[in-house]
Amino acid sequence: MTLDQSSMPNFNSSWVNYKGAWFTTLFVVATLKALFTVIPFITPEASWTLTNISFNCGHYIMFHWVQGIPFENNQGAYDGLTLWEQIDGGVQFTATRKFLTAVPIALFLLSTHYTHYDFILFAINFTALLVVLVAKLPIMHRVRVFGINKLDYDMD
Repeated sequence: MTLDQSSMPNFNSSWVNYKGAWFTTLFVVATLKALFTVIPFITPEASWTLTNISFNCGHYIMFHWVQGIPFENNQGAYDGLTLWEQIDGGVQFTATRKFLTAVPIALFLLSTHYTHYDFILFAINFTALLVVLVAKLPIMHRVRVFGINKLDYDMD
């Protein structure tokens, strides 16, 4: 059963198109970096890696794991979709999607540079980037790998 997703605006995903949301994303990265920098006994290399991992984990959970919307006004039209799949009605390569793809890449490049290209930290940072980027690929739209996070509906 497919419900009409265009019958009402999707308040769950429309906020990501605002420039304030873009600024907030950058603010979160800067705040995470500042937080990990002021913790004693954490090296600058470790703080960049922790910033990258923390941001990408939060980004993955928020955009690629949680499904549906918290509002009751859509009659279940978005129940099986993640926030990433809801953005811009599923249209690929919009400005918002490009921005949300570029931020983890830029963070990876910064963290790799400031960790002085250490192989172990590179591998950790690259793995975190890969997990987030693979989930953003158009071929992964509405795909649940190994059935993980798949919603099963019992229609009577």
